[in-house]
Amino acid sequence: MNYYEWISNSAEETEKIGAEFAKSLNPSDFVAMFGDLGAGKTAFVRGAMKVLAPKAFVQSPTYTIVNEYPAKIPVYHFDMYRIDDEDSLYSIGYYDYLENGGICFAEWCEKIEPYLPERYYSVTIRKSPENPDRRMIRICEAETEF
Repeated sequence: MNYYEWISNSAEETEKIGAEFAKSLNPSDFVAMFGDLGAGKTAFVRGAMKVLAPKAFVQSPTYTIVNEYPAKIPVYHFDMYRIDDEDSLYSIGYYDYLENGGICFAEWCEKIEPYLPERYYSVTIRKSPENPDRRMIRICEAETEF
């Protein structure tokens, strides 16, 4: 499996990495994001939106569970933290979003791994134990193993 790694030393750098990555996305792509609280998942998405939906106001969809960003290719930004099972995914329209041709970003995919699409991009952001501002970002193409 091919993967790419970056080191980010600030939220701004994480946004730039997200923006650069977004240039490679196509309709129906799914971006599964993994990382601890405060790792920079939303900053990464904010950077991607600068390319995909430049007029969007990006914030974590913690309470709404999904934010929709209108653009040439619509973008859907999920927060799966409070999702417990497949019934919860159905209730938020997850499968409908997957089928409508937009680009999906989903934070906290640790919670929904059995329900990820067959093919997706995996974005893992890890905090550095030595430097509170440094992040390691790994992006790879992935396939479900279930």
